[in-house]
Amino acid sequence: MYGIIDCDNCYVSCERVFRPDLKDKPVVVLSNNDGCVVARSNEAKALGIKAGTPYYQLAQQFPDNKIAVFSSNYELYGEMTARVIDIIRKEVPAYFRYSIDECFVYLDGLQHTDLKTWGEHLHRKIMQYVGMPVSIGLAPNKTLAKMASHFAKKYKGYRHCCLIDTDEKRIKALKLYPIEEVWGIGRRYAAKLQSMGIMAAYDFAMRDKDWLRLYFNNIVVQRTWLELNGHDCVPNEEMAKKKSICTSRSFRSMVSTLDELQTHVANYAARCAEELRMQHTVAASVAVFLNTNPFREDLAQYWNFQEQRLLTPTCSTSLIVQAANNVLKQLYRPGFQYKKAGVIVMEIGPNSPIQQDLFDYNAEQFQKMKRLDAVIDRINRLCGSETIVLGAQQCTPIGGKGKADVFANAIRHDFRSKNPTTRWSDIIKLH
Repeated sequence: MYGIIDCDNCYVSCERVFRPDLKDKPVVVLSNNDGCVVARSNEAKALGIKAGTPYYQLAQQFPDNKIAVFSSNYELYGEMTARVIDIIRKEVPAYFRYSIDECFVYLDGLQHTDLKTWGEHLHRKIMQYVGMPVSIGLAPNKTLAKMASHFAKKYKGYRHCCLIDTDEKRIKALKLYPIEEVWGIGRRYAAKLQSMGIMAAYDFAMRDKDWLRLYFNNIVVQRTWLELNGHDCVPNEEMAKKKSICTSRSFRSMVSTLDELQTHVANYAARCAEELRMQHTVAASVAVFLNTNPFREDLAQYWNFQEQRLLTPTCSTSLIVQAANNVLKQLYRPGFQYKKAGVIVMEIGPNSPIQQDLFDYNAEQFQKMKRLDAVIDRINRLCGSETIVLGAQQCTPIGGKGKADVFANAIRHDFRSKNPTTRWSDIIKLH
């Protein structure tokens, strides 16, 4: 038996933990640079606010409604969801984190437990300890568990936990579940299925194998069909770790100089390296892309992408930053106004054992870099994200001396909340 625990309206719920006055009120969280809506409370959804709505249109479209607006605060969201995962870890035989707000759990050791009661208890515990509402889906495979979590979130009668443990419940759920919502069925395949008259998951599950092979020669779709019919066939290892990691941002304003671009790219590369270490992996290739603003037709346009293979796969921040900036120097063309850049680390594999290059490997240097990254990660966990960074991650202020923190200027976040759980400067003060 599998389960999935999904944080309800994750970003909004994290903000409400420290703003209880916003309970039952419309709340939205904006994307990077405060561009558009990426998360909405149920009350905001009820008003008709759509995901992707540009921020500047909120006041125009909803002039009579007071809507609480927050900039994305990933440091807060990461820390709060880590607390949720810590509670889950102590309650289940095994688990793995699927995304920032979702966690799959294995329940093979709980055969003699009333799983519905167990799930309801876990919801109450997470709510009491962290203040985060979650929806729990339990089923014989991961696809059905995802489906069950949808019903747990949508219908209050389930008391935040839906269990699909019989064929009768499975068939009833399939008949109620839209095909475009099925995990493993992307937008393109959903449109194709709907054109064939398949509107619900049940319609798809009832087709035979010959029909499936004729129209969908795709292993993911075929696995999804099997899981909807009650089989367990999505391998755990395929979901446990990312195959590539990308960090990219649109700049707050146009950037034209190589020095400023290098600062941004260094920050993106550092975040990719940190994520590699979090999942105990290394990357063998570092890529960078760079582009101007396609909506500014009055300006010259440029887009390019290049990658660099590493002699020895690594998760070292300094080595990945160095490789990314080397690629950037090859991409950069003067005379353009750049709007966005990104770093992608690829060819990801486990961090042990590592295939060394005969001419590149230096055991002493490798261990030194490993210890350095471990110390920096620990300090940043204890004192707040980006307490310690590389010099390449900072920029020299115009007309000033020394270094200036780039993070405050790189991304617009006019409505960003504080981080009371990770920064001493933001700790809550009681009067």
